[in-house]
Amino acid sequence: MVPADGQETAFPGLMAGPARRRGDSVVRSLHAFGAGRGVPASAACLLDYDVIEAFCVAGLPGRAASTRGTYRSVLYALAGQIHGPPSRRATPFCGAQAPPPYSRDERAELIWIAMAQRSPVKRSALAVVWFGIGAGLRPGELTALRGTDVGRAGATVVTRVAGPAPRTVPAAGRYGPLLEELARGAGDGFVFRPGPAARDYKNFVTGFAGRLVTDPAASRLSMGRCRATFICDHLAAGTPPGELLAVTGICEAGSLARYARHVEGAPSRAVLRAWDKSRQAR
Repeated sequence: MVPADGQETAFPGLMAGPARRRGDSVVRSLHAFGAGRGVPASAACLLDYDVIEAFCVAGLPGRAASTRGTYRSVLYALAGQIHGPPSRRATPFCGAQAPPPYSRDERAELIWIAMAQRSPVKRSALAVVWFGIGAGLRPGELTALRGTDVGRAGATVVTRVAGPAPRTVPAAGRYGPLLEELARGAGDGFVFRPGPAARDYKNFVTGFAGRLVTDPAASRLSMGRCRATFICDHLAAGTPPGELLAVTGICEAGSLARYARHVEGAPSRAVLRAWDKSRQAR
Protein backbone atom coordinates (compact mmCIF):
# COMPACT_ATOMS: atom_id res chain seq x y z
CA MET A 1 0.00 0.00 0.00
CA VAL A 2 1.41 3.38 -1.01
CA PRO A 3 0.24 6.47 0.89
CA ALA A 4 0.09 9.97 -0.53
CA ASP A 5 3.72 10.77 0.37
CA GLY A 6 4.92 7.87 -1.75
CA GLN A 7 6.42 5.96 1.21
CA GLU A 8 5.57 2.28 1.26
CA THR A 9 3.74 1.15 4.39
CA ALA A 10 3.55 -2.53 5.31
CA PHE A 11 -0.13 -3.22 5.83
CA PRO A 12 -1.64 -6.62 6.57
CA GLY A 13 -2.84 -8.47 3.49
CA LEU A 14 -6.05 -7.11 2.03
CA MET A 15 -8.75 -9.37 0.64
CA ALA A 16 -8.72 -10.46 -3.00
CA GLY A 17 -11.15 -9.77 -5.84
CA PRO A 18 -13.65 -6.88 -5.94
CA ALA A 19 -13.32 -6.38 -2.18
CA ARG A 20 -9.62 -5.58 -2.71
CA ARG A 21 -10.47 -2.36 -4.55
CA ARG A 22 -12.78 -1.29 -1.72
CA GLY A 23 -10.11 -2.11 0.86
CA ASP A 24 -7.49 -0.09 -1.04
CA SER A 25 -9.84 2.89 -1.21
CA VAL A 26 -10.60 2.73 2.52
CA VAL A 27 -6.92 2.52 3.45
CA ARG A 28 -6.04 5.46 1.17
CA SER A 29 -8.67 7.55 2.93
CA LEU A 30 -7.26 6.54 6.32
CA HIS A 31 -3.75 7.49 5.17
CA ALA A 32 -4.95 10.93 4.09
CA PHE A 33 -6.75 11.42 7.41
CA GLY A 34 -3.68 10.42 9.40
CA ALA A 35 -1.32 12.56 7.34
CA GLY A 36 -3.46 15.63 7.96
CA ARG A 37 -3.28 15.07 11.73
CA GLY A 38 0.32 14.06 12.15
CA VAL A 39 -0.31 10.37 12.74
CA PRO A 40 2.77 8.29 11.83
CA ALA A 41 2.22 6.41 8.57
CA SER A 42 3.05 2.97 9.98
CA ALA A 43 0.34 0.32 9.90
CA ALA A 44 0.53 -0.09 13.69
CA CYS A 45 -0.27 3.60 14.25
CA LEU A 46 -2.86 4.09 11.51
CA LEU A 47 -4.65 0.87 12.43
CA ASP A 48 -4.85 1.71 16.13
CA TYR A 49 -8.51 1.25 17.09
CA ASP A 50 -8.74 4.77 18.51
CA VAL A 51 -7.38 6.23 15.26
CA ILE A 52 -9.90 4.19 13.29
CA GLU A 53 -12.74 5.46 15.48
CA ALA A 54 -11.58 9.05 15.07
CA PHE A 55 -11.41 8.53 11.31
CA CYS A 56 -14.91 7.02 11.12
CA VAL A 57 -16.45 9.75 13.28
CA ALA A 58 -14.56 12.85 12.07
CA GLY A 59 -12.79 11.85 8.89
CA LEU A 60 -15.73 11.00 6.67
CA PRO A 61 -17.78 14.21 6.45
CA GLY A 62 -21.02 13.85 4.55
CA ARG A 63 -20.85 10.06 4.38
CA ALA A 64 -23.89 7.99 5.34
CA ALA A 65 -23.79 6.16 8.65
CA SER A 66 -23.94 2.83 6.83
CA THR A 67 -20.87 3.82 4.77
CA ARG A 68 -18.97 4.74 7.94
CA GLY A 69 -19.87 1.33 9.33
CA THR A 70 -18.52 -0.36 6.20
CA TYR A 71 -15.23 1.57 6.43
CA ARG A 72 -14.87 0.61 10.06
CA SER A 73 -15.50 -3.08 9.33
CA VAL A 74 -12.75 -3.13 6.71
CA LEU A 75 -10.27 -1.36 8.99
CA TYR A 76 -11.15 -3.40 12.06
CA ALA A 77 -10.46 -6.59 10.09
CA LEU A 78 -6.99 -5.27 9.23
CA ALA A 79 -6.35 -3.93 12.72
CA GLY A 80 -7.17 -7.29 14.26
CA GLN A 81 -4.19 -8.83 12.44
CA ILE A 82 -1.85 -6.39 14.28
CA HIS A 83 -3.49 -5.59 17.62
CA GLY A 84 -5.86 -8.49 18.20
CA PRO A 85 -9.58 -7.98 18.87
CA PRO A 86 -10.78 -4.53 20.03
CA SER A 87 -11.17 -4.15 23.79
CA ARG A 88 -14.24 -1.94 23.70
CA ARG A 89 -17.46 -1.46 21.81
CA ALA A 90 -17.22 0.68 18.69
CA THR A 91 -19.07 3.96 18.34
CA PRO A 92 -22.58 2.98 17.18
CA PHE A 93 -23.67 4.03 13.71
CA CYS A 94 -27.24 3.48 12.63
CA GLY A 95 -27.63 1.11 9.68
CA ALA A 96 -29.05 2.03 6.32
CA GLN A 97 -32.82 2.23 6.13
CA ALA A 98 -34.37 -1.19 5.58
CA PRO A 99 -36.12 -1.71 2.24
CA PRO A 100 -39.91 -2.03 2.37
CA PRO A 101 -41.43 -5.52 2.40
CA TYR A 102 -43.19 -6.86 -0.68
CA SER A 103 -46.97 -6.69 -0.71
CA ARG A 104 -48.98 -9.84 -1.38
CA ASP A 105 -49.58 -8.76 -4.99
CA GLU A 106 -45.87 -8.11 -5.48
CA ARG A 107 -44.98 -11.53 -4.07
CA ALA A 108 -47.33 -13.21 -6.55
CA GLU A 109 -45.83 -11.14 -9.37
CA LEU A 110 -42.29 -12.18 -8.42
CA ILE A 111 -43.26 -15.86 -8.43
CA TRP A 112 -44.79 -15.46 -11.90
CA ILE A 113 -41.64 -13.71 -13.16
CA ALA A 114 -39.38 -16.47 -11.81
CA MET A 115 -41.50 -19.27 -13.25
CA ALA A 116 -41.71 -17.51 -16.64
CA GLN A 117 -37.92 -17.60 -17.18
CA ARG A 118 -36.95 -19.88 -20.08
CA SER A 119 -33.62 -21.01 -18.64
CA PRO A 120 -33.68 -23.55 -15.77
CA VAL A 121 -30.77 -21.63 -14.24
CA LYS A 122 -32.75 -18.38 -14.27
CA ARG A 123 -35.80 -20.14 -12.88
CA SER A 124 -33.73 -20.63 -9.73
CA ALA A 125 -34.93 -17.07 -9.05
CA LEU A 126 -37.63 -18.98 -7.20
CA ALA A 127 -35.00 -19.74 -4.57
CA VAL A 128 -34.41 -16.01 -4.05
CA VAL A 129 -38.13 -15.44 -3.43
CA TRP A 130 -38.89 -18.51 -1.36
CA PHE A 131 -35.74 -18.67 0.77
CA GLY A 132 -35.72 -14.89 1.15
CA ILE A 133 -39.36 -14.49 2.19
CA GLY A 134 -39.74 -17.98 3.66
CA ALA A 135 -36.46 -18.23 5.60
CA GLY A 136 -34.98 -14.71 5.69
CA LEU A 137 -31.64 -15.70 4.17
CA ARG A 138 -28.98 -13.14 3.29
CA PRO A 139 -27.46 -13.24 -0.23
CA GLY A 140 -24.26 -15.00 0.85
CA GLU A 141 -26.27 -17.55 2.82
CA LEU A 142 -28.42 -18.33 -0.20
CA THR A 143 -25.48 -18.77 -2.58
CA ALA A 144 -23.89 -21.31 -0.22
CA LEU A 145 -27.12 -23.24 0.45
CA ARG A 146 -27.32 -26.87 -0.67
CA GLY A 147 -30.37 -29.08 -0.86
CA THR A 148 -29.12 -31.15 2.05
CA ASP A 149 -29.26 -28.05 4.28
CA VAL A 150 -33.07 -28.21 4.26
CA GLY A 151 -34.75 -30.82 6.41
CA ARG A 152 -37.38 -31.34 9.07
CA ALA A 153 -37.58 -30.83 12.80
CA GLY A 154 -40.65 -32.83 13.66
CA ALA A 155 -43.38 -31.60 11.32
CA THR A 156 -41.61 -28.31 10.58
CA VAL A 157 -39.43 -27.71 7.52
CA VAL A 158 -36.19 -26.01 8.60
CA THR A 159 -33.22 -24.46 6.82
CA ARG A 160 -29.81 -24.92 8.40
CA VAL A 161 -27.74 -21.81 7.71
CA ALA A 162 -23.94 -21.86 7.89
CA GLY A 163 -21.51 -18.93 7.79
CA PRO A 164 -20.94 -16.04 10.22
CA ALA A 165 -24.48 -16.30 11.66
CA PRO A 166 -25.19 -20.05 11.87
CA ARG A 167 -28.75 -20.91 12.83
CA THR A 168 -31.71 -23.14 12.08
CA VAL A 169 -34.70 -21.32 10.57
CA PRO A 170 -38.22 -22.78 10.63
CA ALA A 171 -39.98 -22.06 7.35
CA ALA A 172 -42.46 -19.21 7.56
CA GLY A 173 -46.13 -19.88 6.89
CA ARG A 174 -46.89 -21.83 3.75
CA TYR A 175 -43.30 -21.79 2.52
CA GLY A 176 -42.25 -25.09 4.08
CA PRO A 177 -43.34 -27.40 1.24
CA LEU A 178 -41.95 -24.95 -1.34
CA LEU A 179 -38.51 -24.86 0.28
CA GLU A 180 -38.57 -28.62 0.60
CA GLU A 181 -39.43 -29.02 -3.08
CA LEU A 182 -36.55 -26.80 -4.22
CA ALA A 183 -34.15 -28.61 -1.89
CA ARG A 184 -35.26 -32.01 -3.14
CA GLY A 185 -34.59 -30.94 -6.72
CA ALA A 186 -31.10 -29.70 -5.81
CA GLY A 187 -30.07 -32.84 -3.94
CA ASP A 188 -26.58 -32.30 -2.54
CA GLY A 189 -25.95 -29.50 -5.06
CA PHE A 190 -26.57 -25.78 -4.75
CA VAL A 191 -30.19 -24.68 -4.49
CA PHE A 192 -29.59 -21.30 -6.12
CA ARG A 193 -27.91 -20.90 -9.51
CA PRO A 194 -26.74 -24.53 -9.88
CA GLY A 195 -23.43 -25.22 -11.55
CA PRO A 196 -20.05 -23.47 -11.44
CA ALA A 197 -20.31 -19.84 -10.35
CA ALA A 198 -18.39 -17.12 -8.50
CA ARG A 199 -20.40 -17.59 -5.32
CA ASP A 200 -18.14 -15.45 -3.15
CA TYR A 201 -18.77 -12.37 -5.30
CA LYS A 202 -20.57 -9.77 -3.17
CA ASN A 203 -23.18 -8.85 -5.80
CA PHE A 204 -23.73 -12.35 -7.16
CA VAL A 205 -27.45 -12.48 -6.34
CA THR A 206 -28.06 -8.83 -7.27
CA GLY A 207 -26.42 -9.30 -10.65
CA PHE A 208 -28.41 -12.47 -11.28
CA ALA A 209 -31.71 -10.74 -10.44
CA GLY A 210 -30.86 -7.81 -12.71
CA ARG A 211 -30.54 -10.15 -15.71
CA LEU A 212 -33.99 -11.71 -15.40
CA VAL A 213 -36.33 -11.20 -18.35
CA THR A 214 -39.29 -9.20 -17.11
CA ASP A 215 -41.60 -6.29 -17.79
CA PRO A 216 -39.79 -3.02 -16.93
CA ALA A 217 -42.85 -1.96 -14.92
CA ALA A 218 -42.87 -5.13 -12.81
CA SER A 219 -41.55 -5.35 -9.27
CA ARG A 220 -37.80 -5.88 -9.15
CA LEU A 221 -36.49 -8.96 -7.41
CA SER A 222 -34.27 -8.05 -4.47
CA MET A 223 -32.84 -10.40 -1.85
CA GLY A 224 -32.80 -7.50 0.59
CA ARG A 225 -36.51 -6.86 0.14
CA CYS A 226 -37.26 -10.59 0.41
CA ARG A 227 -35.42 -10.77 3.74
CA ALA A 228 -37.14 -7.56 4.89
CA THR A 229 -40.48 -9.19 4.06
CA PHE A 230 -39.59 -12.21 6.21
CA ILE A 231 -38.65 -9.98 9.15
CA CYS A 232 -41.66 -7.70 8.78
CA ASP A 233 -44.02 -10.68 8.59
CA HIS A 234 -42.62 -11.90 11.91
CA LEU A 235 -42.95 -8.43 13.46
CA ALA A 236 -46.56 -8.20 12.26
CA ALA A 237 -47.25 -11.62 13.77
CA GLY A 238 -45.85 -10.52 17.15
CA THR A 239 -42.85 -12.87 17.20
CA PRO A 240 -40.91 -12.16 20.44
CA PRO A 241 -37.61 -10.30 19.89
CA GLY A 242 -35.43 -13.13 21.20
CA GLU A 243 -37.01 -15.64 18.85
CA LEU A 244 -36.77 -13.25 15.90
CA LEU A 245 -33.09 -12.56 16.56
CA ALA A 246 -32.42 -16.30 16.66
CA VAL A 247 -34.00 -17.00 13.26
CA THR A 248 -32.59 -13.93 11.48
CA GLY A 249 -29.01 -13.99 12.79
CA ILE A 250 -29.35 -10.36 13.94
CA CYS A 251 -27.42 -9.63 17.15
CA GLU A 252 -29.44 -6.85 18.79
CA ALA A 253 -33.16 -6.14 18.99
CA GLY A 254 -32.45 -2.45 18.38
CA SER A 255 -31.44 -3.39 14.83
CA LEU A 256 -34.99 -4.57 14.19
CA ALA A 257 -36.25 -0.99 14.49
CA ARG A 258 -35.26 -0.24 10.90
CA TYR A 259 -37.73 -2.92 9.80
CA ALA A 260 -40.36 -2.15 12.44
CA ARG A 261 -41.05 1.26 10.89
CA HIS A 262 -42.75 -0.60 8.01
CA VAL A 263 -45.08 -2.53 10.34
CA GLU A 264 -48.05 -0.95 12.08
CA GLY A 265 -48.13 -1.88 15.74
CA ALA A 266 -44.56 -3.21 15.80
CA PRO A 267 -42.39 -2.43 18.88
CA SER A 268 -40.78 1.01 18.86
CA ARG A 269 -37.02 1.57 18.75
CA ALA A 270 -37.10 2.50 22.46
CA VAL A 271 -38.87 -0.74 23.37
CA LEU A 272 -36.42 -2.83 21.33
CA ARG A 273 -33.41 -1.10 22.88
CA ALA A 274 -34.88 -1.59 26.34
CA TRP A 275 -35.16 -5.31 25.56
CA ASP A 276 -31.44 -5.34 24.67
CA LYS A 277 -30.55 -3.65 27.96
CA SER A 278 -32.64 -6.08 29.98
CA ARG A 279 -30.92 -9.01 28.29
CA GLN A 280 -27.45 -7.54 28.92
CA ALA A 281 -28.31 -7.04 32.60
CA ARG A 282 -29.09 -10.71 33.17
